This record gives sequence, C-alpha cells and structure tokens, in this order.
Amino acid sequence: MSLSTNILYIMSGLPGTGKTTLSELLSQHLQAFHLRVDTIEQALRDLCNYKVEGEGYRLAYRIAADNLKLGHSVIADSVNPWPLTRKEWHDVAISNGCDFIDIEVSCSDKDEHRHRVEDRSVDIPGLILPSWEDICNRDYLEWESNVLKINTFDQSPSQSLETLSILIREHSGTGPMH
Repeated sequence: MSLSTNILYIMSGLPGTGKTTLSELLSQHLQAFHLRVDTIEQALRDLCNYKVEGEGYRLAYRIAADNLKLGHSVIADSVNPWPLTRKEWHDVAISNGCDFIDIEVSCSDKDEHRHRVEDRSVDIPGLILPSWEDICNRDYLEWESNVLKINTFDQSPSQSLETLSILIREHSGTGPMH
C-alpha cells in the first residue's frame, strides 16, 4: 500500500479494542510517525505533576502538525471520543494541507473485549489503565461523519492490519475523507 501524500490517520475507539496495537503496526507498515496521546498525557503527569484534561490532545495536535509539515504521514492514536476532538484532528490536517482518514477500531464481542481489558499489561510506566467498568461507563459518542470501521474481534493483529490496509486502499480510490 503506497500513498503519494502525507496523510493524518486519525485512530479512535475505546480502550482495549486493539487500537494501539493496530496503530503501531500501521505506523511500521506505512513508515509513518506514531503519535500516542496516552504517552503524552502520562509524560505531562510524570514531568509536570499535572492533572491532565485536554492538554494531552492539544499537545498531540501540535506534534502532529510539526510532522505533517515535514512531509510525514502521522498515525494519531487516541480514544478520540467526541465530535470536538475529531474536528480538532481534522483541523490539524486541513491547516497543513493534508488529507485525513478517520478510523474507528472496535471489538464487537463484549466478552473478548473485556478479556483484553482485564488481561493487558501496562506498557507506559506509571499509566493507570481503565477498568472494564470505566470503559463501559466512558463517554464515547457515535461518529456522525464518514469513518472507516474495523472490528478486531476474531482477527490476529496482522489480520486486522491487512483488513485495514484493504479499507484504506479502497478509500484512497475515492478521494480524501474531508
């Protein structure tokens, strides 16, 4: 899969769906910059002893813009739960003359999703992962715009990457998402 321009790939989805694993694989596949909001937010907590609210996203927008300006594609990895954050990601791409592709990662099987949440380990020192109850009660709004949807249930990470690659290739033939 080879795209000719730098693109902002905006990943979203609840914790435990496979979003970060898929984001990392896509980043390697495309040789794109991987930008993880969890890493930024935990760094703010650790380095600044700061209660993080929207600052992690706002810092991520700036880092994404810097990399898009340099001609790099960027994989933005975050829960991205509301129309506001989704619009702000779109604005980052548009203000830098780039296309964007919205991608929502889900796991349709509730038992499998819960199993993933309860069995995963922390890969960012100091990060406190949300519990299954936290995720079930999370404020996550449905998408109102065009979004590529990938369900990672019953697929290995490499199978999910292949499925997503096909969706992106099919989409790239129809023009940008915005």
